[in-house]
Amino acid sequence: MATGTIKKVVADRGFGFITAEDGKDYFFHRDSIQSPLSFDRLNGGEAVAFDVQSSPKGPRAANVRSADEA
Repeated sequence: MATGTIKKVVADRGFGFITAEDGKDYFFHRDSIQSPLSFDRLNGGEAVAFDVQSSPKGPRAANVRSADEA
């Protein structure tokens, strides 16, 4: 499990980016957000925990949840 901060949310396209504690940025899709976090309420700056998953375009964040829930 990795931790980081929501860097950017592209609400109209349903995705965003997380900056992990190691400094890398990870793509995430709205479908990877776990309750009680809500994609529609993300503004950036939220502390999150997530799993790193491989994808054809490189590593991405999956199972994104509030750092408090981790």
